[in-house]
Amino acid sequence: MNVLKRLMYEKCPKCNKKLETSKSHIINAVVIKSCPENHFQREYHPALETYIESDKVG
Repeated sequence: MNVLKRLMYEKCPKCNKKLETSKSHIINAVVIKSCPENHFQREYHPALETYIESDKVG
């Protein structure tokens, strides 16, 4: 079971910490996950069915 949990977590490629959801836009249905150390950010846009990834979030 522990192996399955590790596969489901999205991690920062730089520090391997779990990405946190803190800046999501419910109205637009955009999900934004970011590294606690602000190394990495991943946005999911359901209308476009696309992930946008960026480094060094400010």
